[in-house]
Amino acid sequence: MTWSGYGSYLVIVVLIVLAPGPDTMVMLKNALSGGARGGLLATAGIFAGNALQGTAAALGLGVVIARSQPVFITLKWLGAAYLVFLGFQALRGAWRGNYATVEETQRKRTSSFRRWREGFLSNVTNPKVLVLYLSVLPQFLDPVRTTTWDALVLAYTVAVLGTVWLLVLLFFVHRVRAWLKQRKVRRALDGVTGTALVGFGAALALES
Repeated sequence: MTWSGYGSYLVIVVLIVLAPGPDTMVMLKNALSGGARGGLLATAGIFAGNALQGTAAALGLGVVIARSQPVFITLKWLGAAYLVFLGFQALRGAWRGNYATVEETQRKRTSSFRRWREGFLSNVTNPKVLVLYLSVLPQFLDPVRTTTWDALVLAYTVAVLGTVWLLVLLFFVHRVRAWLKQRKVRRALDGVTGTALVGFGAALALES
């Protein structure tokens, strides 16, 4: 793998990472309800899911999963259902709008692991992430000269750059937290986030 080849790969990965997707919405959902800490925990879970799927693709396990229709379809429906579930949670918050009471309750009930788990599950149950790895990685790998380490470097590049982008968004959210705490703004953001998550879930379920 040459530096020029890796540079071309970086351009493609950056464009993919910048496109809003379920991971972005899940991080924002947790950042809005749990502050910077909630966003960080969700981001850590997303990174873990990304790294796991990247490892599976780099080691050849991803091909086995993608070609096994029962496993792939089950994973797709689980991912779709989970995204819709998270979306309805955000929409319920937007509908109620009683954030002072809800946030106090969430601080007591919502564990760190739950926020991490939301990020991890939203990513690892999304087969489109695995398909992304399987469609992009082979274009930059030489079957004759490429090592497993080369494949892992490419896979982890996606996970790292995705995490960096989420941290940038989280920093921005934290900087404007006073504005975001306004009830009207918060309800609008929860509504958009929830609608987007439900939309991503529905699109995943309907995708052939």
